[in-house]
Amino acid sequence: MTEAAARRAPGTPCWVSLIVHGLRTTQNFYADLFGWEFGPGPEQLGPYVRALIDGKEVAGIGQLPPDRHLPIAWTTYLATDDADLTAETIRACGGTVGVGPLDAGEAGRMAIASDPVGAVFGIWQAAAHVGTTLAGAPGTPVWNELVTRETSTVAKFYQAVFGYETEAVVSADFDYQTLHLGGHPVASLHGVGHALPRDRGPHWMTYFEVDDTDEAAQRATELGGHVLQPPREGAGGRVATVADPEGAAFTIVRSAGR
Repeated sequence: MTEAAARRAPGTPCWVSLIVHGLRTTQNFYADLFGWEFGPGPEQLGPYVRALIDGKEVAGIGQLPPDRHLPIAWTTYLATDDADLTAETIRACGGTVGVGPLDAGEAGRMAIASDPVGAVFGIWQAAAHVGTTLAGAPGTPVWNELVTRETSTVAKFYQAVFGYETEAVVSADFDYQTLHLGGHPVASLHGVGHALPRDRGPHWMTYFEVDDTDEAAQRATELGGHVLQPPREGAGGRVATVADPEGAAFTIVRSAGR
């Protein structure tokens, strides 16, 4: 169990956030599933709390205004040293900036964007809030993966915006690239072709560490969520994809070697 680095290199996933209709019921779901406690966060975009493990921040949950009907989904935030410049680069490379850049109080500066094929992600310029401050423990985000139709074109977008080096799996039937910064893997791109869910389209997927994947998947169902992909052995450990009661999908994993 390690402290996450204080300052993230630009392009590093640094935070995950979820905006829902029912803030209290969503808090209860994740508190029961992951053992999260909650503290207040910046409320520039409405009611917002930060999820805590052992007093350390691991994720954020906010509440949608009653008149807003946006897709309920976990959003991966990528670090930047200059949110305004990164937003300009996103637009120049064929992406879209839907929200911001704007200040989140004294926490930092952020924007919500989408890549050229529509996958939504955030950018975060840290000030008082650096992002996730606990790594590897159960209940923490441990990986972020873009699920898209094919990786080759969209990989060029992320390389141009964030300077990633990419490493592809050479396989006729497996379209997968790992994104590296400074020689370290930080995220991945997974092309799934026609297996992409029609109701979701391309999307970033957050992986949360758990002690027991099968048990956590069953618990998610008992708490009002549902299982989208049942537990199975993956390259990085035993994984399952589940959704919370409002339909936000995420992957749970007991990482190999833990």
